[in-house]
Order: sequence, then structure tokens, then C-alpha cells
Amino acid sequence: MNLEHDRDKILKEHPEWFSVNRNGKSLADTTAYVGYYKFLCPALPEVREFIKEKIKAYCEVEGLNGIAIDYHRFVDVVLPTTLWPHYGIVQDREYAAWDYGYHPEMLKKFKEQYGYDPREQEDPSLDVKWRQFRCDQITEVANMIAEVVHSYGKTMAASPFPTPKMSSRMVRQDWGKWNLDIVFPMVYHTFYTGDASFISDCTVENARDKNDMTTLYCGMTATDGPMMFECMDAALNNGAQGIAVFTMLGLRSPEVKKQFKAYTDSVRAVRAANGGVIKATYPKVAEPDPFKHEGIMKLMQERMQQIIATAAGKEELAPLALGEYKEVDSYDATRCYQVVDNNSKTTFDVTFYLYGDVVSGWDVTVADKDSSKK
Repeated sequence: MNLEHDRDKILKEHPEWFSVNRNGKSLADTTAYVGYYKFLCPALPEVREFIKEKIKAYCEVEGLNGIAIDYHRFVDVVLPTTLWPHYGIVQDREYAAWDYGYHPEMLKKFKEQYGYDPREQEDPSLDVKWRQFRCDQITEVANMIAEVVHSYGKTMAASPFPTPKMSSRMVRQDWGKWNLDIVFPMVYHTFYTGDASFISDCTVENARDKNDMTTLYCGMTATDGPMMFECMDAALNNGAQGIAVFTMLGLRSPEVKKQFKAYTDSVRAVRAANGGVIKATYPKVAEPDPFKHEGIMKLMQERMQQIIATAAGKEELAPLALGEYKEVDSYDATRCYQVVDNNSKTTFDVTFYLYGDVVSGWDVTVADKDSSKK
């Protein structure tokens, strides 16, 4: 849905094709995060026809084996948590400026089906019907593309956000309903919790929620060290049939490259021995309780130690003596706690984000004096 080619031409000739946010601002003349975000409205028949003809043209290229779609979604109503500081924002809930899908034709189509305008509600972001309707528009276009691709006897693939539940909330991608042959969900742990448990949780969810016809792979970021193999284990032990690394240039160490080759060779051997399938070795459900994620808790406590050391003007990290975590607020996908380090007498605000029933982010800051007295 995001224009890669002919962007300037379409902006000039068809500004009415572009997505609109809850404030009524169109991407034709508004920037959302970055200048190249120019998403089209999936509800428009003329947009669908434009995309369909593009896909047909690609499929007629000699030697092309398949089509992989990316950016097939709306603007991120919620970015991965580690990207928030880059844009100077906090997205602890859905805010109007980033909430897209309010094109007049989209609203008209929804009202014809459900009998009301979602903007009439106090908080449209809480309307599950409205959220799902926008997901369904994206799904309809994805399956239109798949129908064309399959009619040419080619493979249909996509690289969506981490899980169908998460992506439904974050970018309106309910990709478990897409007719894909292969899916490479972007399970980039460094964008979210920083811990490999994010990959295992997402992969468990994906193995359960993907389309039955779809072969599940796992897209992950390259890590030039032992974490690379922990991430690969997290994917392949929980239902992924392979991995895609973004990008291999991130593997710089000769030792890691050698280990990577040995690992992938062993996976191919296992898959061949199992009739082309990698069996999940410990099927389980995703763990929604952040306090049970040892890796996340360790990273969080290291952040606390760094904050204390910086405030004291020291480089050495002092041990913590944390008290009980007390929940102070909870709304939408956000859970807020406070905890006191009895050694430094510092009160911390600890926030977890659980989009799609997966621990998808966290933050630690020093509590302000007023809140720490409550």
C-alpha cells in the first residue's frame, strides 16, 4: 500500500488516493514519521485496480518466481518501542495523528456496513469493529494480489509485522487471513524487548494463527555474536520452518560466520531427515507475564543500574536491592508499575507494553517526586 515507484506522479495526478488520519490529514500533503510514507487507501476501487495491474505486469516478467509484498498496511499507529526516542514520542496508546484509515470513502464504506461513523465515538481506537474493518480492507487487497500471483503459477510471500494480533493493533495487518505461500514476519527483537523470548513468543503465536496454507519462516535482525544463535533457536524450536536474516552484512566476525554456516547446515539436515519439516521441539503458549521473562527483567535491571550510576557520576554499576513491584496504572496495552531500589533510594517507573498478548516493549525511568510519594 506504500508507493515505491511513481510516487511523485501519483501524488500529482491522484492526491485523493492517499490515506487520511483521524485528524483529517492526508498523506498527500502530510508527513507521518518519514517522507517516503505515502500509503494509499485500500478501500478505493481505483487504487485496487492500480495495484492489480502493477502485479500483473510484474508477474509477466520472464524468470520471476514469485511476489513478496512489504509495507502492505497502514501507517504505524504504534511504532516498535525502541524507535520512540528517535522520533521524540511516546505511543502508550493510539493517538489521532498516527491513526490512519479515515479516508472519506473508507468511512462511507464502514457506515454502509455498520450504520454509524466511528468518529462519533469518544475514542474510536477502542472500536473493535472499526479496527477489524480496516484490517479487512488490507486483507482484501492482499488476497487480490495473491489471486493474481497464483493465476500465473507463482509464489506469494509477505513480510508483515511480528504476529497477526500485534500487527492488527499496530498497522492493521491481520495477516493470518492472507493467502500466502510463505510468510517472513519481521520478528526483530532489537526493535521490541531486546530479548530472544520475543522471538519464541511471536513464533508460537504465528504457528497457531497463520493461514493453514502458509509456510512460516521468521525474519530476524543479524547479531554478530552468540545472541544470533539464541534467536535462531527461539524461532526454529517453536514452529518456524526457516529464517531470513536482515541483513547478512551484520554478521562480520569470521567466527560467527563459520558458526552460522554450521548451524544452518545442521538445520537443513534435520529438515531433510524429517521429510522437509522442522518440528517444534517444545510447543508452548506465549508468556504474557513480563515478570516471568528472565531476559527482559535482566535487561530492565541493567537499565536501572545504568541510571543510578549516571546520576552518581560513576561508571561502576552498583548492585540493586529492589522492593516489590506495585502496579500503579493499566490501560489499553500498557501496564505501569513502580519499584524502589533500597540501596540508592531511587523509585523507578517501569512500563510494559503488551500488544497482541505478547510482551512487546518496556521502559524504565526515574519516577518524579510527586508520583513516588503516592
